[in-house]
Amino acid sequence: MVVSEDKAEVARIALDDIAAIIASAHGLTYSNNLLVALAERNAPLIICSPNFTPSAYLWPVSGNHRQAARMDAQVASSVPMGKRLWKTIVQAKIAQQAGVLASLGVSVTVLTALIPKVRSGDPDNVEAMAAKRYWPLAFGTDFRRDRSLPGPNAMLNYGYMVLRAAMARAIMGAGLHPSLGIHHRNEVNPMRLADDLMEPFRPFTDRTVLSLRQMGETEINSDVKKTLAAVAYADVPTQRGTTPVMGAMIALATSLAQNYEGERTDLDLPDAPKFNGASSQITLPMVD
Repeated sequence: MVVSEDKAEVARIALDDIAAIIASAHGLTYSNNLLVALAERNAPLIICSPNFTPSAYLWPVSGNHRQAARMDAQVASSVPMGKRLWKTIVQAKIAQQAGVLASLGVSVTVLTALIPKVRSGDPDNVEAMAAKRYWPLAFGTDFRRDRSLPGPNAMLNYGYMVLRAAMARAIMGAGLHPSLGIHHRNEVNPMRLADDLMEPFRPFTDRTVLSLRQMGETEINSDVKKTLAAVAYADVPTQRGTTPVMGAMIALATSLAQNYEGERTDLDLPDAPKFNGASSQITLPMVD
């Protein structure tokens, strides 16, 4: 991919190194050849609206040689299976949120006590209970998670958009459709499955935004964007050893496809943080 400004080349990037393109600047133009090349590599193009929230996606027609069979299985999957999978995802997300608190030296008991309370399908909305406790402990009592607000909220928006794009690519590479969600049901959301599967990865972005704030960063700028984008390449521990976040996302999407096809009953998720007491210190992915 060649990047130009005023007809002068400013960058050249290998197409195989591109996970996704996030377009947030005014006056951008793209060549058809580039869009085709991105589609061939399952690399989505995300067009941003104000405050760095996605307004449009471009994804390929076919992303896997078993796509038709896997999408058939995805459509035919049972409600009980979806509820079981969602329970696992919510528990993993809360565990990673507890890991963020632990890295800040905050007691994790307030979150870890909720994990065994998550039932199939999370009918009690334990995910929301955890969020209500998590945000003030991690970001301060004055913080309110609102996508329309600037500052750390805009940073979170951008970081989540990167994770969402990477998750969408993994989903398409696994031969699944990103609109067919497990839990999210918004009829105008084309990325419901991406929103489902990225939940356990959100805390990695949260920790990075917290670190950026500690370094004095309060608004989105080019350096902040680079740091947030690099979270997709940060290392996380898994059952197979340490792997980049993107690799863990691919493993998760593939394991979901295998669930749909009846080949397994568990999800391949990043390892849960290990706690040695209520406020054990751990290190989550952070980009220098």
